[in-house]
Amino acid sequence: MDMRNFKKMVAYVALSLLSFLCLFFFYCLIINATRSHPEIAKGFSFLPGKSFGSNLNNVLHNENLPVLRGTFNSFFIASTSALLSVYVSALTAFAIHAYDFKFKKAVYLFIILIMMIPNQVTTLGFLRLIGKMGLMDNFIPLILPSMAAPVVFYFMISYFESNLPLEIIESARIDGANEFYTFNTIVIPIVKPALAVQGIFAFVASWNNYFIPSLVLKSNESKTLPILIAQLRSADFLKFDMGQVYMLIAIAIVPVAVIYLLLSKFIIGGVTAGSVKG
Repeated sequence: MDMRNFKKMVAYVALSLLSFLCLFFFYCLIINATRSHPEIAKGFSFLPGKSFGSNLNNVLHNENLPVLRGTFNSFFIASTSALLSVYVSALTAFAIHAYDFKFKKAVYLFIILIMMIPNQVTTLGFLRLIGKMGLMDNFIPLILPSMAAPVVFYFMISYFESNLPLEIIESARIDGANEFYTFNTIVIPIVKPALAVQGIFAFVASWNNYFIPSLVLKSNESKTLPILIAQLRSADFLKFDMGQVYMLIAIAIVPVAVIYLLLSKFIIGGVTAGSVKG
């Protein structure tokens, strides 16, 4: 066996092992979602149980857990946040890429520096601000701030530098197109793979977000799925049911898995093109 074939074999073995480790935990989740609490307490089993229907029924009819409402809340917040984050960040990156203006480098550096600030540092001031504005227990504080997404901006401007020649923009200006028309009808189709990738990441990040929503949302009607999962896990001993917990987690990952499957072809192409500068 020559060295090239040996390296391929090692790569395939390593990738197969990583794939197994990733999928194994999903398998454990699905298996435990079909088992009752006493069965789960006995230990792990590779075979599914017979409690899938009862676990699903108990979760959907739990008076303290509005699962369907929570699913809608999570989907609404995540989808609108992703759309705003991707569009506004791409528009900002387009402005930095396509225009030469004073303090351009300073603006770019400022946006990049914001990436270094953890959300936890600004949480107290953020909560005081929305409290004074009367926006507690409201979706607005969870959606509008998503427009300021430095990570999405950084990826998009890297993608623009690799895949959006300035000559295209200049040609549109010569033809009399205004800037918004140029961005919406010419730029967006060119960078669609990058927008799809960042849309997926933004959606998943918002869907899984627990910290800020748990501080802002108080009523059962406005809570998201991560809050409901934490609420179910923190139930007292007499009401604690691991079968329901695993079932609710399984329900929570279904929309994310569907989105990944539908848009997975954009992830590899978008990330690859955005990581190589011409």
